[in-house]
Amino acid sequence: MNGAWHARIECGNEVGAGFLVSARRLLTCAHVVRWCDSATITASFPGRRDLGELRATVAVHGGWRAGSDDRGDLAVLELECEVPLAPAVFAPPGAAQSAPELVIYGFPKKYDEGTLASYRALPGPLIADEWAQLEALTAHGQPLAAGFSGAAVTLADGTVAGMVSSVAGARDVRVGRMLPVEVMARYWPELGALVPTQGHRADARRRLYALVRRAEESGLTCDPNRLYVSATDAFDPPPPEGGFTSLWEAAAYVQWEVPDPGAVARFADRLERLLHAPPPRPATWSPIVVEIEHSGAGADQVTVEVSAYRDGQRRPVAARRLARGAVRSFVQERLDEAFTQLDPGADELLTFVLPREWLNEPVAHWECGEDDPTPLGCAYPLVVTDRYRHRSGRLRHQLRKKWRKLGVSPGATLHRVDCGTRERPAGLRKRLRDDAELAGYAAPPAAVEEYFEVGLNVPVPVLLWPRRGCPGGEHDGPCSGTAFLDELAVSVAGVPPSELPRLVMELRETADADDDPEEHWARDVQLLWDDPHCFAEPAACLQSPVG
Repeated sequence: MNGAWHARIECGNEVGAGFLVSARRLLTCAHVVRWCDSATITASFPGRRDLGELRATVAVHGGWRAGSDDRGDLAVLELECEVPLAPAVFAPPGAAQSAPELVIYGFPKKYDEGTLASYRALPGPLIADEWAQLEALTAHGQPLAAGFSGAAVTLADGTVAGMVSSVAGARDVRVGRMLPVEVMARYWPELGALVPTQGHRADARRRLYALVRRAEESGLTCDPNRLYVSATDAFDPPPPEGGFTSLWEAAAYVQWEVPDPGAVARFADRLERLLHAPPPRPATWSPIVVEIEHSGAGADQVTVEVSAYRDGQRRPVAARRLARGAVRSFVQERLDEAFTQLDPGADELLTFVLPREWLNEPVAHWECGEDDPTPLGCAYPLVVTDRYRHRSGRLRHQLRKKWRKLGVSPGATLHRVDCGTRERPAGLRKRLRDDAELAGYAAPPAAVEEYFEVGLNVPVPVLLWPRRGCPGGEHDGPCSGTAFLDELAVSVAGVPPSELPRLVMELRETADADDDPEEHWARDVQLLWDDPHCFAEPAACLQSPVG
């Protein structure tokens, strides 16, 4: 294998080694370029003297500091221009410990052109989970003297298994340490795209890191911890203590720590979906309200009122007492009239104010009309809300305060109520009251009745759940409710709560257009969304309709 990618690095009085990993980037030790603030860094390639000395700058620093414990002794250098050399190729993690011989190309004193050293890596655990120990193969070969720091540790086929990070400094001591490739990737996660890992295809790795780079360059707002959880399952390792501070860290963790090869593709798929999602448009919602309540004239009789808001005022459209089975056609007939009451440029919001036992009613699937089979939830942003809290002065007051805070939020955290949760309702109440903005349920209201009522009465500004699917409680086989919450967490990440009605409409459209809409996770998503600021006038009956 061509080894022209070996480099000699100079910075002030320091001389070390490095190796090319792309047309313009090199890896070396951070201590080799410790004087970079006051001295010029130069790199030269002994195999291509015609390239001369090239200036370089530190692009990434692993965090090493003089006098510290020597962790993070890695630096990524960026050359002043691209070089016409094939970069180094990496070996899989752990390859060094099983290799009978490792070859290292360094630049000790009086060897400006470089020299080779033959070593082996001791098997067993890493020292302090950071370094593998290197020992000379012979008593008379080249020791790892100063000038070898930053050198690639290569296998017989020329692939790189690690980097020399510390050397003995004395000619009669033939031990040293190296950073294995998986440790190097902790300090520069982008390296993961270049290192083959068991079960992960090269194109999948490259796609993953290309998407992370795009997300970083575009300024995508995304919680890496939620993205990680959505791409893994209960059998995979949890996020590290303290969580991930960047998408790079999360992507590297999926590659190095998660045994399921499919996790890389799932992580990339969810990230790509976020990147392709259209940016939310700010909306000042103009609601059309369909309010349904029990009429008191019989179990099957309800009062239905349709009204529209314009300029902050509620404009009545129609009200009637009906049998439950006649409600849908009455609403379909009156919606066109309600739209005439809106300002021509208004962002319409179809709001169903329902009795608690109606909250799971499939209103989003009602057709627009006899001549238009489009589901209402695909034609308009459509939400439901609980009639009791829509009229409760106490809950309206609390909701106004929460929505005022949400008004400046770029996105809210989804609080999960998972299938089969054993959390006591009182514990959930405390959790949601403290800081919840969005709550997602894995099962319909009837299956988690106690937990659902907690969300209504705390109150949480936004609730989401699947109208059907998981029955709640313990059951065999994969849980559709867990899958629903995983997908939902990715979809709502970074979306302001005020824009969720539009997002949910888009999800319903996507599900309806799917080849198998009945199996799409968003087919039956129900959104309870109730911002009191959209309903400036206190809720009250328009009239007392007669039969």
